[in-house]
This record gives sequence, structure tokens and C-alpha cells, in this order.
Amino acid sequence: MITSNKNINLKGKHQRPILTDVFYSKNQEQKPIVIFCHGYKGFKDWGAWDLVAEAFANAGFFFIKFNFSHNGGTAEQPIDFPDLDAFGNNNFIKELDDLETVIDWVTFADFEFKDQIDTTKIVLIGHSRGGGIVTIKAAEDSRVTQLITWAGVSDYKNRFPKGEAFKKWGKDEVYFVENGRTKQQMPHYFQFYTSFIENEERLTISRAVKHIDIPHLIIHGTDDPTVNQKEAENLHQWNPESELFLIEGADHVFGAKHPWDNQELPKHLRITTLKSIDFAIL
Repeated sequence: MITSNKNINLKGKHQRPILTDVFYSKNQEQKPIVIFCHGYKGFKDWGAWDLVAEAFANAGFFFIKFNFSHNGGTAEQPIDFPDLDAFGNNNFIKELDDLETVIDWVTFADFEFKDQIDTTKIVLIGHSRGGGIVTIKAAEDSRVTQLITWAGVSDYKNRFPKGEAFKKWGKDEVYFVENGRTKQQMPHYFQFYTSFIENEERLTISRAVKHIDIPHLIIHGTDDPTVNQKEAENLHQWNPESELFLIEGADHVFGAKHPWDNQELPKHLRITTLKSIDFAIL
């Protein structure tokens, strides 16, 4: 029987809450911890992420997923993007700080679920942009014992606007990206770029990957239209000790969508989840 506690409100470092879910089988066993980070325009309740959490919990893990504090959700409405100003003020440093807050929370001596966890085993999983966040954090935090990326990016800098679009961004101090599902015009304030430049060495994913000395699994779909398979191959090249697992025909979200009304995982996400579970058990 899976126990879940949803929308636990953590106090982050940036004056906004970090809403967090935990999934586990309540018993006498101390479980390895899995912390899952969503990607760009993502959130913890997106699509089939609850089914992923349940699969890990059934396999004997204590699974945590959370909303980055500036992902555009609120404590009252954690799904979708009611706070576009927060979204526009997000940046990679805030996301790294949020992840650190979650790791600190789960390893704290008076953690509410401390009898259910083994803090010597902490697995980070990141999807898409979140793959870069977990990679950087794994390279700098010795508490992390395993690293898994799902459709993870290999470079943040090349995703910024270029040429005239970049000049316009600097002049206007904001540019907008339409959310294809909600049709919202989602702002990106220029601080997103300046924060990156101020912290470029830390935020260079290739540097982080070369410092990974823990088990490292890279999962990617061969038909990913958002993050090219080449990025997974780059990650693997930078850390030859990693395992590259390509899923033939899989897209960026491994066949899922939001909302996800099916009680079963889509085929490619099921393969991704089971492979990750097998890897994390080792």
C-alpha cells in the first residue's frame, strides 16, 4: 500500500514556497531516497509523474518530487502557471538552491519521515532542463550517491536567444515564449541571462559531468524533438563511466502528456522508469 503526502510546504531561500510530494510504502524498512526534478515549463503534478512516483515507491524507494519555487505555480494552485511574474524571475541558481533545500530537508535529523529513509542513498533524477540541475548538484554535493537524467540537456548557454532577438531581450528586459498547451505568454526577464553569466562556470554542464564520480545513467529518446539525442551522447562522452540508454522512437516526454488520465504509464515512460529503478537498486 503506497502512502503519499502531497503539497508539503518547504520554506525556500528565495521567499517562495517549494511544494513537495512524498511517496513510499510505510513499513519498517529504511528506503533509498529518490528526488525528482521537473523541467522547463514543468511541475510536479504534470502528466504521469504521480504514476512514476508510485512505481518507485512500489519498488522500495522513498520518492520525492517538488515544484521549483519559481516555476510559476503557487501554494494555492500548484498545477500550471498562475504566477507568471515568478516564472519570469526564475533562474538556474534558484533551482539549484531549491534542490539543496529539498536535500537538506530530507537529511535533517528531525525529518518527519526519518524512520522510512536511508540518507546514505540519495538518487537524483532530472527531466530535460532539470537534468542539468541534478547533474550540477551531483557534482558538488557529496550526499548524492547516484545520478539519472531523462532527456537531459547538455548545455544551457546555447538555449538563450541569439542575434537580434537577444538584443531585443536586453533592450526590453523581457521576452515571451508561448506555452503550447495553456496558450499563456510566459515571460523571461533579462536577469535569467545575467544570472547565468555571473555563474557561468558553475552552470556549465560539461564541467559538472566531467566531475561526476558516482553511478550515472543517461536516458534519452531517439525521436526527441526538443532535446536532440546528440546531447545525451555529449553527456556520455564527457563521462565515459556513465551508462547511455537510448529508447528507440521515444519523444521528449516518453509518450506522456498533460493531463494523463490513464492508470498505466505510457510504454516509453514505463521503460524509462523500470530502467531507472533497476539502475538505482544496484
